[in-house]
Amino acid sequence: MKPLHKIVKFILLPALVMFLLGLSGIYGTYLYLKPDLPSIDVLKDIHFQVPLRIYSNDNKLIAEFGEKRRQPLQYDEVPKRLIQAILAAEDDRFFEHPGVDYHGLLRAAFQLLLTGERRQGGSTITMQVARNFFLSRKKTFTRKLNEIFLSLKIENELSKEEILALYLNKIYLGHRSYGVGAAALVYYGRPVSELTLAEIAMVAGLPKAPSKNNPISNPTRSKQRRNYVLGRMRSLDFISAEEYEAARIAPLSASLHQALSEVDAPYVAEMARAEAVARFGNQAYTGGYRIFTTIDSRLQQTTNTALRNSLLAYDKRHGYRGAEGNRTLPQPSTPETLDPLLAELKPIAQLTSGIVTEVQEKSATVYIGNGDSITLEWLGLAWAAPFIDQERVGNAPKNAAEILKPGDLIRVTREPQPEGEPIWRLAQIPQVAGAFISLNPNDGAIQTLTGGYDFYWSKFNRATQAKRQPGSGFKAFIYSAALEAGYTPASLINDAPVVFEDPALEAAWRPENYSGRFFGPTRLRYALKKSRNLVSIRLLRSMNIETTLDYISRFGFSKSELPHDLSLALGSGAISPLQMAQGYAVLANGGYRITPYLIKRIENDRSETLFKAEPEIVCEPPEQTSSPTAADKAAPLYATEPPPQRCAQRVISAQNYYLMNSMMRDVIQSGTATRAKQLGRSDLAGKTGTTNDQRDAWFNGFHRDLVAIVWIGFDDVQPLGRGEVGGRAALPAWIDFMRVALEGKPESSLEMPPGMVTVRIDPETGEAVSASQKNAIFETFREQYAPTPPSSETTPSTTSNPNGGDTSTSEVDPF
Repeated sequence: MKPLHKIVKFILLPALVMFLLGLSGIYGTYLYLKPDLPSIDVLKDIHFQVPLRIYSNDNKLIAEFGEKRRQPLQYDEVPKRLIQAILAAEDDRFFEHPGVDYHGLLRAAFQLLLTGERRQGGSTITMQVARNFFLSRKKTFTRKLNEIFLSLKIENELSKEEILALYLNKIYLGHRSYGVGAAALVYYGRPVSELTLAEIAMVAGLPKAPSKNNPISNPTRSKQRRNYVLGRMRSLDFISAEEYEAARIAPLSASLHQALSEVDAPYVAEMARAEAVARFGNQAYTGGYRIFTTIDSRLQQTTNTALRNSLLAYDKRHGYRGAEGNRTLPQPSTPETLDPLLAELKPIAQLTSGIVTEVQEKSATVYIGNGDSITLEWLGLAWAAPFIDQERVGNAPKNAAEILKPGDLIRVTREPQPEGEPIWRLAQIPQVAGAFISLNPNDGAIQTLTGGYDFYWSKFNRATQAKRQPGSGFKAFIYSAALEAGYTPASLINDAPVVFEDPALEAAWRPENYSGRFFGPTRLRYALKKSRNLVSIRLLRSMNIETTLDYISRFGFSKSELPHDLSLALGSGAISPLQMAQGYAVLANGGYRITPYLIKRIENDRSETLFKAEPEIVCEPPEQTSSPTAADKAAPLYATEPPPQRCAQRVISAQNYYLMNSMMRDVIQSGTATRAKQLGRSDLAGKTGTTNDQRDAWFNGFHRDLVAIVWIGFDDVQPLGRGEVGGRAALPAWIDFMRVALEGKPESSLEMPPGMVTVRIDPETGEAVSASQKNAIFETFREQYAPTPPSSETTPSTTSNPNGGDTSTSEVDPF
């Protein structure tokens, strides 16, 4: 017994004392550090840094803003295989230990005894969560003790699933990706649910050294790490031998993917981003806010294509300015030697970069990158007469060598053909600019918006920021004011030369029509559809300018920003396409003032609504007034609080609206926009707009449920060139857009409101005539302004003609 007693006395007892002292020391250390340990409550209500995301009205991603890419996932959204891969790579005993794995700690201690160095080791997933959320990465014993105690505390208050979800969403995995959800999108462009086993193992291998082991920075090390993870999964019996072998030999398929934008609307994205920053400051980029816009994703793409095609068509009409550069072709010319040369050309919209490698008699061979070459046939080259200036081009080329030479850095595009397959055509970046905006006139929701040919080439948003002269497109508001003042569509105004000595102008003013011709007394309806300048000027002169400006402000224009002289009649003010869209919405929707808006709602990272637009809409309240109120003054682009009433204010009478709509339908049916007749609809209306020297070209048009505005011009306000009027430069984009936007939509009728009559008139005098007069036409009037029939055999009719206006076909005006 004595030997046993001695063993207990001299060996076990000291060991017990040392153990108790150790426990006391650990407990004492815990009591010492406990006050500084953070509360675990923050983990229960964690807010990850999630980027700002902008969406279309149909919930398609437009853009993402923020330094950190993160796609937070719930635990049950993470595939089981990915969880197994993470456990195999980082902590296979995660579901067994209490947050601190003594196996791992012993390994780390043994490593310290052997080498005398503190190396990475022994950390569980829970300890990594503690470190990532609360502690620094500095390797000290104090930090390690904090990490251990904090891990035990975390395990005591959170479930294993909650801890693992925090880890999977927090960890940095390289190339701005935080969390496995973001890593799947960054490296594979797919959600985690769609990754293969090999891809899952690659993602699971990233936490150890995300900057060094990722497949972009170091494919070799990434593959080695991936295969290590696969080996661990096999040894833990997470995968079969067959699965292991197939995944081990799988090639690396990772590549960098940008945010998966589903809608090409960068100008819209920038507007929404600016609004988010104005509301939330820099937190906008990390707070997980989601902005849902009013943009229609399908029509937005149509808008982009329509505007770009019109700008390219204008550019093509004015000749080829030459290659963007020329480089000596390397020998041999291979993809490896040619691709670096192509990299000098910045990607632009739908234009493809190319370098000419060979020139034949009537064709050229062009290398376009990634090992691909195309042939530019003569049909795609023959247009390229040399550009001289906006008014002139050089002689048509006779062969390809007059246009291109080997080594030229150029742009090409695929151009549709009336028949057959699209062809490759030589192209160039348009120097001319443009803007396109469309909105719903019934509530002001912006449907589409693009502020230029390519946002990444020029970020200036011409749809909202460019203030340009609207030209003849502004005549619609002058004519509406005239109808309010008692004029009728049959009123005669003399279209004749005149010199105005207007004290508001610096010198005598001698305006003229675009054609340079004058046509004498002209009915207002005919003058509007043919865009007669002298008629508009005389009309404005006959009215009080201040009174006219007051009336025009009903359409949303600021009176102080418009000229207070007779040039107002020709649209000499400075107005943005967005403002024109708001004004034309009144002419489309029945006479109601609406406020354009872009942001439908804003949500936080918990899908809670922080803001919801409450736009005023077109409705028919029991009592409406045609006089504008203070509520009709210019309103901001974004509503910040619900308006006192949801019904939009009527700002022009129903009779005025009917007559203007009828007259502007004639612009398309037989006026300056007859090209739009190809759409085969009688319910479209609009007005072309061209300024002096063709510096701006517009088409402002609408359907009852859609307003669309197109502007074309140079940013430096140089002339577009002779013949580049609204009907030629801007109208084609509007037609292309409306063809898609109105597909399948039935025609809307123009209902005549009460208080109106249709009278047979003489087209030369505008006076009422008898039914026996052969050249008579029908015109519609407000009852109080209807001309009196010459005898009792003719009485006013309340039935309008099918086109709502002029049925005469005897007058011909080539301009």
